[in-house]
Amino acid sequence: MSNRTAAFKISGSPGRAAVFSLGLIVPGTVLLLWQLLGHYGVISEMLFPTPYTIVQAFAALAVSGDLWMHLRISLVRVVAGFLLGGILGLVLGIIVGLFRKSERLLDPSLQMIRMIPSLAVVPLFILWFGIGEESKVLLIAKSAFFPLYINVFMGIRNVDNKLFEVSRVLGFSRLKQTVKLVLPAALPNIFLGLRLSLGLSWLGLVVAELIASTSGIGYMMSDARQFADTPVVFVGIITFAVCGLLSDILVREAERRLLGWKEGS
Repeated sequence: MSNRTAAFKISGSPGRAAVFSLGLIVPGTVLLLWQLLGHYGVISEMLFPTPYTIVQAFAALAVSGDLWMHLRISLVRVVAGFLLGGILGLVLGIIVGLFRKSERLLDPSLQMIRMIPSLAVVPLFILWFGIGEESKVLLIAKSAFFPLYINVFMGIRNVDNKLFEVSRVLGFSRLKQTVKLVLPAALPNIFLGLRLSLGLSWLGLVVAELIASTSGIGYMMSDARQFADTPVVFVGIITFAVCGLLSDILVREAERRLLGWKEGS
């Protein structure tokens, strides 16, 4: 690529501030219209409390400490479930991706389990583990397992065969071949699986806390729904959305740093 083309790309690409400002246009417009329609009674504040009312509810929950208590509990659950399901998905994805016999042995059963909706196993988990932390963490782990498992498996199977030929020429052992060549080549798929697993971990957390819980953001929303406290429900929804977005940004930043070589390829 010539210097002129490179200079054009650099000068023509918008900065982060410009991209961020552009992304605020749609949500900012929606919030403004929402506030105006609610203020003038066009929409019911019972069903759609105005953004200002939601901010007031958020401030009240933050000051009382209830929001931070429930958020801390939810974060512990989602991290524990994500680590459990993610590590298992990574390990089994590597095993099934590297060995054809393992694929024939394990993959059909795993794919069958993947098709079972999370809501369908909730009663079973409650019967087996009660309504304590075990059932919630396992439900989140189930949600986190399959995206990472599938993407690791596909990433390994899509590795260029030339890399395997190079490893044989260099005399790499199977372990060194996997660590030095296969896993680095599969990193784009692994990061995609991480992002999908994190997103589904938050969804699994919502299911777990809305159905059987006495604490957490999901419980806070369920309790508010029973008392028709709609602003608190919106606070819970926004909290989940912000936490999910922040976790996705962290993974994307790690991907950008580790896979910076892709941008120049």
